[in-house]
Amino acid sequence: MTEPTVFIVDDDEAVRDSIKELARSVDLAAKTYASAQAFLDAFDDRLPGCLVLDVRMAHMSGVTLQAVLNERRARIPIVFISAHGDVATAVEAMKAGAVTFVQKPYREQQLLDSINEALAKDAASRGSAGAKVSAALDALTDREREVLDLVVKGLSNKLIAKELNISHRTVEQHRSSIFDKLGVASIAELIHALPERRG
Repeated sequence: MTEPTVFIVDDDEAVRDSIKELARSVDLAAKTYASAQAFLDAFDDRLPGCLVLDVRMAHMSGVTLQAVLNERRARIPIVFISAHGDVATAVEAMKAGAVTFVQKPYREQQLLDSINEALAKDAASRGSAGAKVSAALDALTDREREVLDLVVKGLSNKLIAKELNISHRTVEQHRSSIFDKLGVASIAELIHALPERRG
């Protein structure tokens, strides 16, 4: 299993390096990004970890990045840090799902405690999500499993119907049932939900 990573997004290089060294001092993997967009470009929600995120940055703020991640239904827990943190921003961030809000200058142990809390939350969330997907997969019929394997391989409904020698309408019904059972709305979400790429 991939080890959890502390993803650090701050437009201040000194702050990024300081937090990275702090994380590594307790044997945590850490990666740094100078902007919210740089993080988004590299982000893969399948990787375990947490996000240490500065509130105020050029181009895209930390709160805006949080909103983008929420729109994508990304589950990465966020620890906000800010030298300009005010009550309204903290409340907004916490309501949107942040684990905690740490004011600069912070105590190193305070930040580490927040990071560990976020990593524990991520591990619990992934365990729960994995169990739900596993149970949903077990609930599929044999035919739905066959359809699922072909959907993930990228076959169209028409080709799946031909491959399994069933009607196009039957494929649509199976596909709809699979999506309902797994709680997804698109093929992208379906592939993302599976524990590993099939086929």
